[in-house]
Amino acid sequence: MFAVITCIAFMAFVAWYSWYKTKGTVSDSSGYFLAGNKLGAIFIAGSLLLTNISTEQLVGQSGLAYFGNFTPLAWEVWAIRGIILLAILFLPMYLGGAFSTMPEFLSSHFGEGTRKIIVFLFMFGYIFVWSPTVLYGGALALMKILDVEAYLGVTKMQALWCVTIVVGVIGAIYAVAGGLKAVAISDTLNGVGLLFVGCLIPIIGIYALGDKIGGGFSDALHYIATHSPEKLDAIGVGSKLDAIPISAVFTGLLVTATFYWATNQFVIQRALGAESLESGQKGLLLAGFFKFVVPFIAIFPGLLAYHLYGDQLNPRDIAYPTLVADILPAPFLGLFVAVLLGAVFSTYNSLLNSAATLFAVDIYKPYINKKASDEKVIKVSQVFGIICSVITIGIAPLLVYAPHGIFIFLQQFTGFIAVPIVCLVLIGLFSKKIHVSEFAAKFVIIAHIIAYYLLVFQFNDMIKIHWMHIYGILFCVELVILIAWGIIKPSVVKYARADNAAVVDMHPWHYAILTSCILLSLATLIYVVFSKVGLAYEHDVVSPDFWMYFSLTFIVCAVISLLLHIKVQPIYERYIINKYITSHNTK
Repeated sequence: MFAVITCIAFMAFVAWYSWYKTKGTVSDSSGYFLAGNKLGAIFIAGSLLLTNISTEQLVGQSGLAYFGNFTPLAWEVWAIRGIILLAILFLPMYLGGAFSTMPEFLSSHFGEGTRKIIVFLFMFGYIFVWSPTVLYGGALALMKILDVEAYLGVTKMQALWCVTIVVGVIGAIYAVAGGLKAVAISDTLNGVGLLFVGCLIPIIGIYALGDKIGGGFSDALHYIATHSPEKLDAIGVGSKLDAIPISAVFTGLLVTATFYWATNQFVIQRALGAESLESGQKGLLLAGFFKFVVPFIAIFPGLLAYHLYGDQLNPRDIAYPTLVADILPAPFLGLFVAVLLGAVFSTYNSLLNSAATLFAVDIYKPYINKKASDEKVIKVSQVFGIICSVITIGIAPLLVYAPHGIFIFLQQFTGFIAVPIVCLVLIGLFSKKIHVSEFAAKFVIIAHIIAYYLLVFQFNDMIKIHWMHIYGILFCVELVILIAWGIIKPSVVKYARADNAAVVDMHPWHYAILTSCILLSLATLIYVVFSKVGLAYEHDVVSPDFWMYFSLTFIVCAVISLLLHIKVQPIYERYIINKYITSHNTK
C-alpha cells in the first residue's frame, strides 16, 4: 500500500506542477509546439535526458548486457557526437531559419514533395516503431515488478494488454493537454527521480551480489571484475557476445547518432524551443554529460543480473525488471514505479507531441486548411495525437515476438528513416552551390527504403555484413548520388534558404568548442577503461599497462581540447555573429 501511495503522490505532483507552469502559455502554436521559445538550458538538458532514457534502454540494453557484454556502451557514449553536431553546426542553422519542424526545413531546400515523404516517414516511425517499443518495454517491466499477472489472475498477454492500455492513455494525456513545455517540465522533474532511483538500483544490486558471495560492496566489485571479465569488454572484435562491432562506431553508428540527435524531430524540438542559441548549446552539451551516467543505469544492471542469476533468464528483456523486483526495498518500489512510468511517459508523450506537430504543421496547415487559426491547428494536433495513441497501444504488445529484443528491433527499423534524412539534411545545410532537385531527393528516399529492406532483412544471411555497416555503406552511396545528381542535373527551381529569420538571440556559447572536446575526451577514456587493458583484462583487475594507456590518452585529449578552444572557438564565434547577427541586422 505504501508503494502505491508513493507512486500516485509523485505522479500527481509532476502532473500538477507541469499544468501550473504551462497555464496560459499554450494559447498559440508557438507556445504549444515550441514552448514559445522560452526553454532554458536546464529544461532542455533535463527534457532531453529523460526523453532519451526510457524502457527501450533500461530494459533493452540491460538485456543485451545480460546475454552479451558491454558493447551496448557504444550507443550511449558515442551518441555525444550527434549532440555535438547539433549544438555546434546544426542548431545555428535551424534557429537562424526559424524552423518549427525538420520537414519544414527540408521543404525549403528540396520542395514540398520531399516534405510530404519525410513527414510520412517520421510519422510511420513514431507511430509504428518508436512509440510501441517504449510502451512494450514499460509494460513488460511493470508486469514483472508489480506481478500484475498473479495479482489480476490473468495470462501474460492479458496482463501485457492491460498495462499497455493504462500507460498509453496516461502518457497521451500529458502530451495532448500541455504541448512541448508541459512535456519538458514533466521530463525534468521525472529526470531527477530517474537519476536518483536509477543510480540506486545498481548500488543495491552490488550489495545483493556481495551478500550472495559472502562479502561486501568492494568484494562484489572485485568479483565482477575477475569473474567473466570478457563481459566488461566494450570493444567488440567479433565475439559472439558483441551487440555491435567496434568498427560500426565509425560507420553506421555515426549515422545513427547524427540522425537521432541532430535531425530527429522529437529530439531537436527541445532545442528548437530554446530561448537563445547560447541556452540551446548549453542545454545540449549538458545533456551530453548526462549520457555518461546512462550506462551505469541501463547497461550495468544487466551485468549484475548475469552474476546474480546466471544465464537462465528468458527472454533477455526480463533481466532488468527481474533484478528490480528482487533487490529494491519496498519503500522505494512505489517511487521507482513512478519514475519508470515517468520515463515511459516522457518518451511516449514526446513522440506523440512530435507526431502531432508534424501532422498539424506539415500536413494540415499547408495542404488541408491553409487559413486555420492557431487554436484550430492545436485542436487538430490534439485529435491526431489521440488517434496515434490508440494505434500504438494496439501494436505494442505484439513486440513480445521480436526475435532479438526490443533495442535491436528499434535500431534496425530506424535504418529505414535515418540514412536518407541525414543525407538530405547535410546537403541542405552545407552545400549551397549544389542544388538537388525534388525528384532526386524523392528517388533516393524511395530507393533507400527498398535497398535497406533487401540488404538487412531479406539477403543479410547471404552477404554477411553487419546491419550497422549497411547503414554506413548506404549513407555514402546515397550522399554521392545526391551530390553527383546535383552537379550533373541541378534543380531548375532554386528553393529559398532562410538563413536570417531568427527570432532568438544568436550569440553562441563561448565554451561550446571546449565543452565538446571534453565530452569526446571522456568518451575515449571510458573506452580505455572498458577494454582488454582495463576492466576486461583476463588475468587481474586491470593490465599492468593500463595507467600508461590511460595517462597518454588523457594528455593527448587535454592538449587537443585546449588548442581547439584557443584556435577554433574565436573563428567559430565570428562566423556565427557575421552570418546570423550582423547580416540579419543589416537586412
